[in-house]
Parts: sequence; structure tokens; C-alpha cells
Amino acid sequence: METNALIENLSTEVRPVARLGAPRRRLGLWLLVALPYAALLLYLYRDHAAPGLAETMSSPRYLIEQAAAFLTAITAAYAAFVSLVPGSDKRILWLPLMPLALWLASIGAGCVQDWLRLGPAALSLRLDTGCLVPMLLVGVVPAGAMIAMLRRGAPLMPRLSFVLGGLAVAGLVNFVLQLFHAGDLTVMILVWHIGLLLVVVLVAGWLGPRLLRWNRLKPRAKAAI
Repeated sequence: METNALIENLSTEVRPVARLGAPRRRLGLWLLVALPYAALLLYLYRDHAAPGLAETMSSPRYLIEQAAAFLTAITAAYAAFVSLVPGSDKRILWLPLMPLALWLASIGAGCVQDWLRLGPAALSLRLDTGCLVPMLLVGVVPAGAMIAMLRRGAPLMPRLSFVLGGLAVAGLVNFVLQLFHAGDLTVMILVWHIGLLLVVVLVAGWLGPRLLRWNRLKPRAKAAI
């Protein structure tokens, strides 16, 4: 194509594209969707809250575990949005590792405490079907919002972006579910809640390259989220 023809095409056919929002702004938008929704579900399921929740919440280990899960969700979501920005500081992608390690360490410490207190009974497992419906309800809106927002941006590392987004959703879901199952044996949390995290991360890693592709990007004149 001749230069003059190229310039003419650019001036007449190319549509304006809004700049993608800053990662911290997109994190705020995601939390603005996810947190009120989670609060609404907690209100609707208030009769199913764990017995003795107020007493359990005074436990330092429980508070550390909940804080670590919530921080994992926030840092993973922020890192996921950063991964979509060309030229961003890639060291930020390691940000969720510290709260995630603290979260897993607190659960491991709880397993040891339960073993010392109850012996082999601390390792008993049961099928926790009552947790399944709240788990799906809590996760559906944050996951939908995360997928929609991850599909806006440069899919430089699609698998990693989706893994980080899945980690954010799983961290938030585990944070909320602990309000229903506070005081349960820690091995139950380790198997079902952390098992959920692993499943979500694996599925997200599989979906990433399939849902985040350059050929899916479409220019939009409206403000990007």
C-alpha cells in the first residue's frame, strides 16, 4: 500500500480506542461488584452462619487466615490486571505469593493444632454438600466480572492472567465461606476450600489461552474497564 493511501485509510477508517483503565482502578471496579454482592449473600444466608462465629472470630489464627485469604484475592486481582498492560513491572506478578503463603501456613498450623487436640479424629472428612451451593453463588458474579475484565487488555500472558484472576476469585470465595464454616476442622478447610482453589486455578490456566487471544480484541470508543 502506498503511503498516501495508508494515511487516508488511517484518517477515515480507524476508530478511536479508549485507553485501558489503570490496574488499581480496575481492581476497585472489581471489588465494587464483588464485595456488595458477597455482603448481600451473607445477609440472605445469615441464618446459616457458623454457630459461635463471634467467639471464633476472636481467634488470632482465624483472623490471620481470613486476612491472608482476602489479601490474596486483592493482590492476585491487581496482578492479573497488571499482566494485561504492556511494559508494566513484572515483579508485581509475584505480589500474591506472600499472602498466599501466609494463608496456607495458617491452615497448616490449624491442622497441627487440631491433631494435637483431637488426635486421629482431626483427620476425619465428610462430604460437605451444604457448602456447595453457597460456594457457587458466592463465586459466580466475581468470576463473571473477572473474566469480562480480563478480556479487555493485551493478552501478553493469557494463562498467567487467568490463573491470577482465578486465584483472586478463589481467595474471595474462601474468605466468605469461612463465615459459614468457622470453627470446622481445619482439614475440612484444607481439602474442600483449598481444593476449590486448586481446581479454579487449574481450570483458569486451561481457559486462559482459549479466552484471551489477540484476534478477539476489538476497538471500542467507550471507556475501558
